[in-house]
Amino acid sequence: MARRRPSDPASGRLFAPEAGFPDFSHEEMLLARGARFVAGVDEAGRGPLAGPVVVAAVRLDPGNIPEGLNDSKKLSAERRDALYDAILASAQVAIVSAPPGDIFTRNIRGATLAAMARAVAALPCPVDRALVDGRDVPPELPCPGIALIGGDGRSVSIAAASIIAKVTRDRMCAIMDCDAPQFGFSGHKGYGTAAHLAALNLHGPSRHHRRDFAPVAALLVRETVIETVD
Repeated sequence: MARRRPSDPASGRLFAPEAGFPDFSHEEMLLARGARFVAGVDEAGRGPLAGPVVVAAVRLDPGNIPEGLNDSKKLSAERRDALYDAILASAQVAIVSAPPGDIFTRNIRGATLAAMARAVAALPCPVDRALVDGRDVPPELPCPGIALIGGDGRSVSIAAASIIAKVTRDRMCAIMDCDAPQFGFSGHKGYGTAAHLAALNLHGPSRHHRRDFAPVAALLVRETVIETVD
């Protein structure tokens, strides 16, 4: 299958989504232009009402790229787990999480971008360029970054990061489930399903919930008692 090359990835501009499976073409172009090491960056968990945002940065070995890398949402849980192990065994990986307190302080976008910058900085070997899934390049990134809309379906480095972030967060949700079993975090992963909202209304927010997300914030306001003195 022919690869469609981006017009100018060194410019850091946004790219339109491409069809097909992710490949190594964006990385190859950057390497051809003088970069020595290129990392992919992605997150998992921006939308849920509870739990952390998890970010991964991955620098693949061009000579040992695991087969079958793709957007984590397009893979089964079993396939993600297998690729998770293969990525850890063959690539440099850094994982960073932003807990609910961070999300409350920075807001979801700010917490995610800050975690992305920390993940790239935490890689064992510094990289020259970072391919970041989405529209934004984190302002504190320790190297030049390129935003790729739909990047987890276009770049194998970002796809690898999406798998690491997704599997890590799912496992964290299983731990949250042990701590607060009444919410069922293992099943819905913190997303606002009907079952989750029902449990939230019944039990009130836990320490894992994001206080600034609308359904949780509304409950916190409802539970606040204001005493007035005549």
